[in-house]
Amino acid sequence: MFLRVPIKHCKNCGTAVVYRVPDDGDTKERAVCPACNTIHYENPLNVVGTIPVLGDRVLLCKRNIEPRWGKWTLPAGFMELNETTEQGAARETDEEAGAEYEMEGLFAVMSVVRVGQVHLFYRARLLSDRFDPGHETLEARLFTEEEIPWEEIAFRTVKAALERYFEDRRRGSFDRVHTLDIV
Repeated sequence: MFLRVPIKHCKNCGTAVVYRVPDDGDTKERAVCPACNTIHYENPLNVVGTIPVLGDRVLLCKRNIEPRWGKWTLPAGFMELNETTEQGAARETDEEAGAEYEMEGLFAVMSVVRVGQVHLFYRARLLSDRFDPGHETLEARLFTEEEIPWEEIAFRTVKAALERYFEDRRRGSFDRVHTLDIV
């Protein structure tokens, strides 16, 4: 079971919260403010990114941050407020790879319950093989399927997305959105 640091104080008034089932018909224990009655909900975080492709090669980024410093990943990161999932995926691709691309369709939605996250990957068609990676990336490089350093992939969601991407490419169709539970 995923454990997060518990909420200690109300975001509205600063009073110490109590954990209990709210009186509004809810069935789960929540952080409830005894002073202003605000109920604080804790929800999964969204991670958004792309599978950028040029011909038969996929763009991977070597991480310059923890966790998994020095491992390879797709350009992805936490979605920000006031952006759509697609906008967030595009922003992360810009920040981490500095790539020129066109966004394509949603490719995969993965629930990662143990860390309280949902990962969404979009396909992206690269327009160039020139990259200008940001500070979170040591190196941005194109790989064919055979060249991918599978043992050096940073996250299981990235490996799963890549495996399904190559399966769909061999099948000759990207006609579905993959939904997976990563345990």
